[in-house]
Amino acid sequence: MEAKNTYNLRTFGLEILGILLAVLFLIPFYFVIVNSMKSFGEILINSANMPTSLNFMNYTKVWSIMKFPQVFLNSLLVTVFSNIGLVIISSMAAYRLVRYPSKFNNLIFLAFVAAMVIPFQSIMIPLVRVGSQIGIMDSIPGLVICYFGFGVSLNVFLYHGFIKSIPIEVEESARVDGCSPYGVFWKIVFPLLKPMTVTVVLLNSLWIWNDFLLPMLVLSSPDLRTIPLATFSFFGQYTKQWDLALAALVLGVLPIVIFFLAMQRHIIEGITAGSVKG
Repeated sequence: MEAKNTYNLRTFGLEILGILLAVLFLIPFYFVIVNSMKSFGEILINSANMPTSLNFMNYTKVWSIMKFPQVFLNSLLVTVFSNIGLVIISSMAAYRLVRYPSKFNNLIFLAFVAAMVIPFQSIMIPLVRVGSQIGIMDSIPGLVICYFGFGVSLNVFLYHGFIKSIPIEVEESARVDGCSPYGVFWKIVFPLLKPMTVTVVLLNSLWIWNDFLLPMLVLSSPDLRTIPLATFSFFGQYTKQWDLALAALVLGVLPIVIFFLAMQRHIIEGITAGSVKG
């Protein structure tokens, strides 16, 4: 029996809509990449045209002006150590909240969920004041600690849903075999959290790598600037160096885009597993 052909006008319309939406979202990337290879004059004349010749001098200038290896290293350190801390803190906290339910733990989880809707702008001034008092301002470790506080709510929420899908019988068997509470978590539970851990790392990396406001508040020394802060230096009060700024944007975004494209399938797997099974 021949399979029924389900391709119809509705499917065709959805395909056209999908293509139009893809083009709409890709237009900004087109403008950034194309104009990053133009001179400043060409950008002013017509920013939509293709460049008359491929000019990579902008990238060479940006590499030296930004001190790109240094700012790349700063962004990498902040992103890596923030992810490590967030994964450890959030997974252990979520495990405790799930496996030891009580009114107090439920209240703590509710506080984590409520913190997700608090806008960052409402706590900027208290953050700077507290950070100055405890001496964490203008330092990479201080910025990492701030990311711990702002990222833990969402991470705990994601881990909380995923841990519910893990059968408690697996942990009970490990305890019968003489495994300690920490051994149960790190040897049994945490390896099972791999899909959600990959999702958490990806989401945190996209956020932390591209974040501008928090590093601007915490870091003031030029040697500690991250990529978004270094890119902002091309925009002055009276001048805007679009040719260099766009090249800096391409250099800054390229690593995280490659990382995301290589790992994107884990995002859907992890979030689906956490929401459906939880």
